[in-house]
Parts: sequence; structure tokens; C-alpha cells
Amino acid sequence: MAQFEELLGTISGLVWGPPLLILLVGTGIFLTVRLGVLQLRLLPYALKLVFTKNTDTTSKGDISHFQALSTAMAATVGTGNIVGVATAVILGGPGAIFWMWFSAFFGMATKYGEAVLAVKYRVVDAKGQMAGGPMYYLEHGLKQKWLAVLFAIFGAIAAFGIGNGTQSNSVASVVRDTFSVPTWITGIILTIFTALVLLGGIKSIGRVTSFFVPFMALFYIIAGIIIMILNMELIPAALGTIFSAAFTGEAAVGGAIGAAIRYGVARGVFSNEAGLGSAPIAAAAAITDLPGRQALVSMTQVLFDTIIICSITGVTIVMSGLYKDESLEGAALTTAAFEQFLGGAGPIIVAIGLIFFASSTIIGWSYYGEKCFQYLFKNPALLIVYRIAFVLMVFVGATVSLDVVWTFSDVMNGLMAFPNLIGLLGLSGVIVLETKRIVAKIKEEKEAKQAGN
Repeated sequence: MAQFEELLGTISGLVWGPPLLILLVGTGIFLTVRLGVLQLRLLPYALKLVFTKNTDTTSKGDISHFQALSTAMAATVGTGNIVGVATAVILGGPGAIFWMWFSAFFGMATKYGEAVLAVKYRVVDAKGQMAGGPMYYLEHGLKQKWLAVLFAIFGAIAAFGIGNGTQSNSVASVVRDTFSVPTWITGIILTIFTALVLLGGIKSIGRVTSFFVPFMALFYIIAGIIIMILNMELIPAALGTIFSAAFTGEAAVGGAIGAAIRYGVARGVFSNEAGLGSAPIAAAAAITDLPGRQALVSMTQVLFDTIIICSITGVTIVMSGLYKDESLEGAALTTAAFEQFLGGAGPIIVAIGLIFFASSTIIGWSYYGEKCFQYLFKNPALLIVYRIAFVLMVFVGATVSLDVVWTFSDVMNGLMAFPNLIGLLGLSGVIVLETKRIVAKIKEEKEAKQAGN
């Protein structure tokens, strides 16, 4: 078993090595240039869409813009925002946070492109529900079904680990350590909760996540803001450390700038999933008239996930100075940093945040895995088997050690990106055309509103 774990670790290192990270960031840069830095130009309009009630009752789709965003946010805002950021700072030094921001900026363009294609090439399944994502734009847009099949296989498998077992394991561990609740009890509660939500399909998932996600995000963000306000004098020095270390490799493994870049980009992508192809599966279910409209909403996911939530974790850790303590790793480092500034309330806030983040990830990824499986196997009976297996994995993950599952799923998660990025690059012309359509539509709506006034 030890040799198998070592082999998986080596494969994971290769999959998540420089080639993939360069391809991920490179695709984001390429799309940013082709779209004229759309993530800045249209960000105000995108945020307006997020916070405005969708009154569209005529367009196709199953859930609202906000519910689609919430489902995607539920899947991405997970352990990566607490554990992943801490790991990035430990391995890459404070400068890793800058490179996390760097990759997130270009990742917004990638996330936009994914959503455009997901809505553009979505189909109506046998149940009358929308089905879309990389599987469909690789088959119907790029005309490469073999890439679509590969993506679906990797996605269906990855859902059990990154989106399920490892998340329930994190929840059970933190509940045990903070509130002294046995892992099997947490496992049963999580399993029942997941089963009840999944029974209702995407509409149930959309309703739950649209309530769950804003609550959990605001809870953690408010705690972070309190820390910042109470310790404002530490912020300039912390930011100075982050920017200087980004180009010097200070406190990184071996003191190399490469470590700061690698772990910053890798953990940023692991957190917001820009380029992996998971979030567009949720975007495809949105009620929308134009692909570009939902894509603008989806783009804000990276802003909320990485530039806001991950930054709270990262800046708090740097402000505390505890990243220099080699005895602290992962969640323990984030917990210690919050405890330093908020006393006994700190560990509880991190624990509750981790519980909400990881639980919501299970719900979001259940939909991703199911859609990937549904693409591969049309038989409804097999889909029920997959759903049951997914629910049972929640309990298994909460009660046993999952190092091997984590690494294996990490590999599958990374492999999802390759066919998806090929699709994004190959269909970039389609993304540009759809962008021109939405820009023209926004201009037309603005002129009509001005004329009406």
C-alpha cells in the first residue's frame, strides 16, 4: 500500500506540474487578450446580474442565474479556502498569495469562456432537464467525442474523492477535534443531509445552495473583516511581505521563487477550479437568453472564491506571522492564526467555516459527478446506483483515512483540465462571437432604458 501511495503521489506531482499550470494560466491570458480584458470591463454589469432577481420566465433552463452560481460556488468553496491556502503559504511562502491572485485574475476569463460554451452547447436530457458542460461542447462544438468521454470519466471518478470523501473527512475531523463529536455521528448526519438534497435533483440543489452559500460566505468574510479592522496596523506590512516574497521566494521551500509561483497558482486553481471544467456543468442549467449573460455571472465565482475568501485566510495567516512555525500545517495553521486575533472564538469560526464549506462542496460535486456519469451511461437504473454509491461514500469518508483516495482523486481532478482546456482554446472563436452578442445586447438594453426615461 505504501508503494501504491508513493506511485500515486508521483503521478499527482506530474499531473499538477508546470505543464498543466502553464496551460491553465496561459489559457486565461489568451482569453483575456481575445476578450479585451472582459473581466474588468464588464465586472460591474456581472455583479449587477448576480445581485438582481432574475425575472426571465421565457428562456430555457432549470434554475436561476444566482442558483447556478451558488451551485458552482458550493462546489468550489471548500477545504481549499482554509486548508489549501494555508498549505500554499507553508510550501510557497507568503508570495504564493500574490500568485494566487494573479492566476485568479486570468482565471475569471477562463471561467467566463467555460460557461459560454456550456450554455451554447447544452442539450435537454430524457428527463427534460438541461445537461451541459465540457462533455457536450467537446462533442458538439469541437467534434471530438473521445475527449468528451475522457473528461466525463475523470469527472465521475473525481467526484467521489475531491468532491465527497475528503470533504466529509475534513468535516468529521474538525467536528471531533472542536466539539468532541464522534466521526460516525457526523458521518450519519452528512449522509442523510446529502441524500435528502440529491433526491430533489438540480432544482433542490439550487434552492439549498442559494441559501447555504451566501450564509456561509458572509459568515467567514465578516469574521475576516473583524480581524482586519481590529488589526489595521498589521495590514500594510502583511501586504508588503506578500508582494516582496512573490518575487524573492522568501520563506518558500528552498527559498525559490518557483515554489511561490507553483503553489500559489496550483492552490488558487484547486480552490476556484477555473479551467478544470467542473463549474460550467452547473452554469448549463441556468435560465438565460444568451450564453454570455450566464457566463458573466459565472465569472464572478472566481472573484468571490479566491480574491475575497481565500485572501481572508491568506492575509490573516501572514498578519499572524505563524506561517514560520514549522509545527503548524493546513487547517491547524489557519485555526492558530484566527485564534491569535479572536481568542477562543477563532477555532470555532474556522471549524464552522470548514463544516459549511466542505458540506456544500459535497452537494455541488454530487451534481457534477452525476452529470458526467449520465453522459457516459444513459440507463436510469445505473444512475440510481451511482447516486447511492455517492451518498454512501459520504459516510465512508467521514469514518476512515482517505490519503489514497485524496491523491487518486487529485489526479483525476487534474486530468479533467486537459480536454477542457483543449476545448476552450479550440472554440475560442465561438466565445468571442458570443461575447460580441452579449455586449451588443447590453448596449441595446441600456439605450432602451435611457429612451424610456
